[in-house]
Amino acid sequence: MKRLAAAAVLATLAVSPAFAALKAGAKAPDFSAPAYLAGEPFTYKLSDALKKGPVVLYFFPAAHTKGCNLEAHLFSEAAGEFKAQGASIVGVTAGKVDELADFSKETEHCGGKFPVAADVGLKVANSYDAVLGPMAPISSRTSYVIAPNGTVLHAYSAMSPDKHVEETLAAVKEWRAKKK
Repeated sequence: MKRLAAAAVLATLAVSPAFAALKAGAKAPDFSAPAYLAGEPFTYKLSDALKKGPVVLYFFPAAHTKGCNLEAHLFSEAAGEFKAQGASIVGVTAGKVDELADFSKETEHCGGKFPVAADVGLKVANSYDAVLGPMAPISSRTSYVIAPNGTVLHAYSAMSPDKHVEETLAAVKEWRAKKK
């Protein structure tokens, strides 16, 4: 019976959008985390990335899973558009962190176009209120656009990966238009 209840909760979460606690205007928590870019390990620091421009920070449940594979591929395909707007991308997950080196370089996923960071213990996800829930201790699918001054410009949460690139790219373009 407990398994049935847990499955029902997870099924509900999978079809309904989650809601990010950090809203536009909130201060984005700074963090550093072990990460990979094109399979190479390094320490990702949000504060360093923000010195170069806005950051699209997207949380995803786990590497090498259907929805996360699609989302990473969509961000990889759009990486040039984000770069043209002066923005960088970073994916963060607490799931399957031992697979992130491969996930970061595989052409069908990140393709080496942006880093993915390991969020062991959900510390980063908790600070952004991007945890799926107590029944599933993994990152939710939540995307943030963070301005260079550390302010959240946009937040979007939905378990479907389909609109995360569209939502974040539109927010980056809107920010860029206001800066002209």
